[in-house]
Amino acid sequence: MKKTQIITFLLAITSLINAQQNQTIEIAFPILNQYTNIRDTNLATDSSEAYFTIQSPAGELSQIAFIKKTKNNWSKPQLLPCSDQYNYLEPFLSNDQKRLYFASDRPLNNSSTEKKDYDIWYLERQNKNQPWSQPINLGTPINTNQNEFYPTLANNNNLYFTLDSPSGLGKDDIYYARWNGTNYENPELLNQNINTTGYEFNAFISKNEDFLIYTKYNANDGLGSGDLYIAHKDKNGQWQTPKNLGEIINTKYMEYCPFYDQANQTLYFTSKRNNITPKQFKNTEEYQQYILQSHNGLSKIYKTKINLTE
Repeated sequence: MKKTQIITFLLAITSLINAQQNQTIEIAFPILNQYTNIRDTNLATDSSEAYFTIQSPAGELSQIAFIKKTKNNWSKPQLLPCSDQYNYLEPFLSNDQKRLYFASDRPLNNSSTEKKDYDIWYLERQNKNQPWSQPINLGTPINTNQNEFYPTLANNNNLYFTLDSPSGLGKDDIYYARWNGTNYENPELLNQNINTTGYEFNAFISKNEDFLIYTKYNANDGLGSGDLYIAHKDKNGQWQTPKNLGEIINTKYMEYCPFYDQANQTLYFTSKRNNITPKQFKNTEEYQQYILQSHNGLSKIYKTKINLTE
């Protein structure tokens, strides 16, 4: 290796180490500290809206809520108009902000009150200032009699999602369906660099479909529970071996539900990290504030600045 190449290599390594040392993790939306269980989030491309799932402590109840930004301030959270006795989770807003995809166990039609397996649904609107439609089932070949979860779309509308299927490699696997301009083609199981006999789920696809961020559960090279990984495509379009996103993002607790704001190079994700330590409190108000604002072991949404496009 030439001297100039060695210097360039060392500078690159130094830059990477410094970036990791300076990387910080913070609670993404302090306004949501009032909730005990926030499961996932999704931001509009212009950062004017954010959608997220609020759940009961044990997850029996699940609804999608949203906040809107006005003059850099977030509004009071509101439930989607379609909220009812069924479960709604994992929202994904299209680039043009005219469709909101999500997973739900609602029945296929209003004449039934019996919950079904989880399907991928969507809402439509004319523009972001107009009301949402009633829920629309995405239909076949995406939805089956199994559970479909966590829809995300690339710029070309190719769809990635989690499927619990007996024909997969593990309990939960990540699938992809190509949009041909008219409809979705039959879903395909991603290769064995992505899926294993274990659990892979909550995959976020990049806008250009060149990298995938997802959770692997109890992986051999993980830090414990669920960790976030990133996988890239090679020049032939094949998914390569994923890399753990590291101990600043991942902990011994569960990390899941990633969303990457590419324009602002910000990774949003859900974590159950816990750093609560015993201390003395002056009153119950101080105690409550400490519990709510801390990394308290409950499901919260975090964010960190990181360039994943290099």
